[in-house]
Amino acid sequence: QVQLVESGGGLVEAASSLRLSCAASGGTFSNYRMGWFRQAPGKEREFVGSISYIGNTAYADSVKGRFTISRDNAKNTVYLQMNSLKPEDTAVYYCAARVGHFWSNTPSSYAYWGQGTQVTVSS
Repeated sequence: QVQLVESGGGLVEAASSLRLSCAASGGTFSNYRMGWFRQAPGKEREFVGSISYIGNTAYADSVKGRFTISRDNAKNTVYLQMNSLKPEDTAVYYCAARVGHFWSNTPSSYAYWGQGTQVTVSS
C-alpha cells in the first residue's frame, strides 16, 4: 500500500512558476510509475504527465514545454515544476502511482492517489 502526500500548491499570478512535490511512503518506490493529474471544477480529471523510475517522461500537449516532472528516488519524491502558468491551469493537482513502468494517461490505471493540492492562477 502506497501513501502519497502532495504539497506546494497555492495562489499565483499568470506567468509565474510553482513546484509541487509528492512524497511516497509504504511501498517500494522503484516499482511504480508516477503520474500527475489535475481536475478543474466541473471537469473530468485529466492527465498532466508521468515519469518512470528511470526518468522517462510523458506529458499532455497542454503542458508540454511548460511543465517538467522529475523524481528523486532516494527521497521517494516526485516533483512537478510548472512554469509560465496560465489561468486555465487552475485545478486541484493530484499525484498518482501505478505498478509497472509503462506510461498511461488513464486515471483508472493508477492504483494510488494523493489527496490533491489546489493550484490557482490569477490573470
